[in-house]
Amino acid sequence: MKNTLYLLTGAAGFLGSSVCHQLLERGDKVRAFVLTGDKSVKYIPKEVELCEGDLCDLAAVNRFFTIPAGMESVVIHCASMVTVNPDFNQKLIDVNVGGTQNIIIACLDHTECKKLVYVSSTGAIPELPKGKKIKEVNQFDPEKVVGWYSRTKAMASQKVLDAVRECGMNACIVHPSGILGPNDYAVGEVTKTIIQIVNGEMPIGIQGSFNLCDVRDLAHGCIMAADKGRKGECYILGNEEVTLKEMCRILQSDLGCKPIKFYLPLGIASFIAKRMEKKAKKGGKQPIMTSFSVYNLARNNSFDYSKAKKELGYKTRSYEETLHDEAQWLKREGKIQATD
Repeated sequence: MKNTLYLLTGAAGFLGSSVCHQLLERGDKVRAFVLTGDKSVKYIPKEVELCEGDLCDLAAVNRFFTIPAGMESVVIHCASMVTVNPDFNQKLIDVNVGGTQNIIIACLDHTECKKLVYVSSTGAIPELPKGKKIKEVNQFDPEKVVGWYSRTKAMASQKVLDAVRECGMNACIVHPSGILGPNDYAVGEVTKTIIQIVNGEMPIGIQGSFNLCDVRDLAHGCIMAADKGRKGECYILGNEEVTLKEMCRILQSDLGCKPIKFYLPLGIASFIAKRMEKKAKKGGKQPIMTSFSVYNLARNNSFDYSKAKKELGYKTRSYEETLHDEAQWLKREGKIQATD
């Protein structure tokens, strides 16, 4: 598609950056929307056209959408404000919901814009009881999900579906689970955990599980959604569940790092987290462990991603391969000191 310009938000982020590189590798033209003064811009390849602005500013979003005559655009909206704090935050709503609304308005105003892929989250989908695989939904209710990040992603996802149903917009939604893999320059929560495990800074683990995907597989899934995703459809981009214990075993076997000897049962971890939160609140500090982080380990993390496999050609590599590649990258960055 030589006459197509990919408009990418969040190109300096962990997932957006991988989407950006993969689009360039296949010869696509990319324009990235970046916050003015964002230091992460240095990680965006020089072949990418940069457009500065704020998602909350509709005029800036419209500038981002304005492309040369005769060209078409496809939008991949990766940008969002991510937080592990479950509490209400107006900025979270402004960016994740208001920013997505501005993207939708611009898509509808610009007839040369042929498609929107909205990058939501599995957190936007209501949890099912343990033992049941969580599947895609066609209606989102922020009251049925936990934490304000997930609520805003549910609200934004519903806005996208409303624009499809009421205005005929060509859009689909992808729901990544957790993100894992190399090139996480911002050092997100999962990367931070891996660094702690490998450097022996986590003497005690917690029982429970994650659902984590290689960032490169997620990026490929987003691009395939742009190519093949059906109008008004949602696609879970997930992986098999993995326990913290299994992740530690893989890292230990690959890197020879010190094993974690003891894993707290979830009930005890939850009790300790509540005590830590109370103490931290009194001292005006951040608790080491929160009830929300324990909830995320305790919840049902089993997702059915067969629809994305069937319709988009989505595939996932093994945790062994991803953790090995991430550890090698962390070594090169000087963030871990592991023996081989």
